Amino acid sequence: MPKERSGRATMKDVAALAGVSAKTVSNVLTGTAVVRPETQQRVEAAMRELDFVPNLSARGLRNGRSGVIAIALPDLATAFSADMLHHLVDAAHQRGYAVQIEETALEPERERDLVSRARQHLVDGVVLNPIRIEDSVVDRDDRLPPVVLIGEVEQHVTDRVLIDSRAGARDAVAHLIARGARRIAAIGGDGRADHATATSRLRLAGMLDALAAAGIEHDARREINVLPWNMAAGATGVGALMERGVAFDAVLCFTDSIAVGALHALASAGIRVPDDVLVCGFDDVEQSRFTTPELTTVSFDRHEFARATIALLEERMTARDAPVRAVAIAHRVVPRASTQAAPGGHFPR
Repeated sequence: MPKERSGRATMKDVAALAGVSAKTVSNVLTGTAVVRPETQQRVEAAMRELDFVPNLSARGLRNGRSGVIAIALPDLATAFSADMLHHLVDAAHQRGYAVQIEETALEPERERDLVSRARQHLVDGVVLNPIRIEDSVVDRDDRLPPVVLIGEVEQHVTDRVLIDSRAGARDAVAHLIARGARRIAAIGGDGRADHATATSRLRLAGMLDALAAAGIEHDARREINVLPWNMAAGATGVGALMERGVAFDAVLCFTDSIAVGALHALASAGIRVPDDVLVCGFDDVEQSRFTTPELTTVSFDRHEFARATIALLEERMTARDAPVRAVAIAHRVVPRASTQAAPGGHFPR
């Protein structure tokens, strides 16, 4: 246990508790030098234990920065956004940054406003999660401040952190096929380019990859495009499948929130999961472990995603002319009860 102390913890206090030098603590905070992962974890743990708060004003005077970054997500109401934001804010605080949170709400002008604030040095950098590159400020502005994109929008203008959504969906559908499903529906996107988002394109492509690899024919009527990606959309998607009269024995939902709504709608229609229809989500949010049945989903390390995002943004703020980088975070399918049985029904009958 650390000794009792009075007043605000200092960098030296953190260094002493972590068993490192004050310079190492500074490197963890600023990202100006590479620190071994185990050392960084010890320093971050010491910061939490001591409730260490960096002196942002002094740091700002030295380097001309505000000590504030902005994080903008499209829909803060979703479970995925809440979870992702929690980890991003924590990672930013661990590196000594205050955070300004924004919701873009699928409105490109909100992105432009954030970029303008960064140019005015009101924030030091911006984390953006655009839905479509066609609508994003990244595709329309050649004078970007330090920006890191998260998500599947592919571009080569600025840094980004992502998971391989196409591979994730391919792995999820391969799992459904291995459990016996052959008529797999998708709720979250379809083949219409005018309504497609970057993520929906990739997850639908991954699904088609898996079906093709298994030699299974696909009926495009099983593709349901819904926005926004929330629980209501999942219920609406199941209703659309039923109205179309197309048979299905499994559903790949492009987010866990969609899957929760789909589970509700299936149960309301008397369709049993997993006995009649298998259901798989994507993102592994907390509620996926508390649905009935528990939801199979595609998972990735949210802490690592957030840490990589803030570290990349800090690097970009320090070295504006460094080569653009893309960091991919590993994923895995987490099998749970919603896909445990081989499906016994095709709906509608």
